[in-house]
Amino acid sequence: MPETKQKKVELMAPLKNAKSLNAVLGRADAVYFGVEAFNMRMFSDNFRLEDLENIVEKCHQNNIKAYMTTNVVMYENEFDLLNKVLDTAAKANIDAIIVHDIGVIELIKEKGLSFHISTQANISNSRTAEFYEKLGAERLILARELSLDQIKDIKSKIHKAEIETFVHGAQCTSISGRCYFSAEVCGSQEYSANRGRCVQPCRRRWRVYDDQSNEFLYDGVFFINAKDLCMIEHIPQLIEAGIDAFKIEGRMRDPIYVEETTSCYKEAIDAHYEKTFTQDKANEWVKRLSKVYNRGFSTGFYFGLPKGSEIQREHDGNVSDFKKVEIGKVLSYFPDKKAAKILLTKGSLKLDDEIFIIGTHTDTYLRQKITSLQIKQKKHLTETPQVKTKNDRLTLGILVDKPVKKNDKVFRIEARKKEN
Repeated sequence: MPETKQKKVELMAPLKNAKSLNAVLGRADAVYFGVEAFNMRMFSDNFRLEDLENIVEKCHQNNIKAYMTTNVVMYENEFDLLNKVLDTAAKANIDAIIVHDIGVIELIKEKGLSFHISTQANISNSRTAEFYEKLGAERLILARELSLDQIKDIKSKIHKAEIETFVHGAQCTSISGRCYFSAEVCGSQEYSANRGRCVQPCRRRWRVYDDQSNEFLYDGVFFINAKDLCMIEHIPQLIEAGIDAFKIEGRMRDPIYVEETTSCYKEAIDAHYEKTFTQDKANEWVKRLSKVYNRGFSTGFYFGLPKGSEIQREHDGNVSDFKKVEIGKVLSYFPDKKAAKILLTKGSLKLDDEIFIIGTHTDTYLRQKITSLQIKQKKHLTETPQVKTKNDRLTLGILVDKPVKKNDKVFRIEARKKEN
């Protein structure tokens, strides 16, 4: 393979909904998302098919590439609907389709669409990579079970296709997400992980009994609850390995998570190219990432087989010391003044506090630093009184950097109370 100068690595952010897209504008190089059918996160909000054209247009206006997922196991009776989905994607000028089913790949090729091979295909060697490259794939999303050395080896043996790997987010205990545990537990293919409807039984506490030794191997332990992947400390090594695109997992996560993870990885990537990457910076990024949803961090398979310490055995779900707390809602927005009237329903606010304004049924997402506090038009404050009950609720005005809408909710990130 001739040696060529590698272009800057692409950073891909996950989208749950339009709020997530607003959260990554100016941060992500690309986004990936699903529509109402045929994607691996059917419990996510996803986008309506009729909104696809507007979503892609907004991405392109902000110099963001848009990738759509159709990477579930596909059945014979679904190709009429798939045809409609792909025709809509083509009309919307989607940048690529993420796929692994060979029949779907053939249909995508017939329509002249670009495609990326999903991690569901479990590409674990260069011969498989070359097969998909010859098939016309522009990008290969490698199996999550590969080490960094194996990734380098595969990259050195292919010719045109780009290589994409995951750098952050939830990890599945099954091979590249090809899992039947959910369907088996639920007794129905309706809840198959391969159809995007996993109920995540691996995140539960289990008792495993060995009938030969007549004892429990695990007795009420989260023994298959994998920690989240976090590779931010190793970004320089991943870039130098020739990986073309970094993917953040999280299409079920809220926009605060999506924004913070994307921001941290963008800063890390930029720091590498600017030759300002340091361990002190990496430590600060890890600290920031630990404030949003996580199950604890690991490096997955990048530096060898995961050990027992890579499993979060003690806790189910989020282990962050911080949580998102709703503290109010927007009553009205004044575009001429770039100000909003909000109802404070909990706690207090002071100058320089950071809040998040997020729409419930709107696409609003705004991370806002408090630069002014005004009560009853004239009274300016440095801090509001404490709101403890419904009778204490305050109506106040604040300046906002972007438009917000009536009934958008106001949140703050607060430290969790430590149990004694």
